[in-house]
Amino acid sequence: MTTHQPQPVRVIGCGMIAREILAVTEQLGLDHIDLKCLPADWHHHPERIAPGVEEAIHSARADGFERIFVAYADCGTGGHLDSVCERLGVERIAGPHCFSFYIGNEQFDAEDGEHITTFFITDFLARHFDTFMVKPLGLDKHPELRDMYFGNYTKALYLAQTDDPELDAKARAAAERLGLAYERRFTGYGDLIPALTGAA
Repeated sequence: MTTHQPQPVRVIGCGMIAREILAVTEQLGLDHIDLKCLPADWHHHPERIAPGVEEAIHSARADGFERIFVAYADCGTGGHLDSVCERLGVERIAGPHCFSFYIGNEQFDAEDGEHITTFFITDFLARHFDTFMVKPLGLDKHPELRDMYFGNYTKALYLAQTDDPELDAKARAAAERLGLAYERRFTGYGDLIPALTGAA
């Protein structure tokens, strides 16, 4: 009896959601997904994302992958990532950013307007707040810049992918450091699960 082997899929993912992609693939047994992550700090330089993804797509095809999926939302590329995906015939996860697809894009759209003054924290940001936010923004040396960056926010909303008291404490501490009211919402992996399932 011949067992059907799923076709390998190269997933080109944002480094900010690498841990989550691996968790979902393990949870669902998607062993045929091959993950290639691009640098998380490109979110500070969104102009690098579209050309970086394009290069990664060409590399994946050179490696022999016929099936490729981009695990990036638009992430501040202003539609340039969509242009790359359309031109090269590759799909990406839907949504403007990971906060939307963690909440669920439909739910996020339904809450349109509620989050204008919300600073979002994910598991990644809770875990790496100092190295990914505080130091790059210079807040460690110039805390007076806090109001310049975050003065228009009113609350920090922790979108928790996991139930981890340690991360909850770190997210709460990040909100306090920014002088923002703190809220927590457990989202799990949101639309990342159906997106990876569909890709695989």
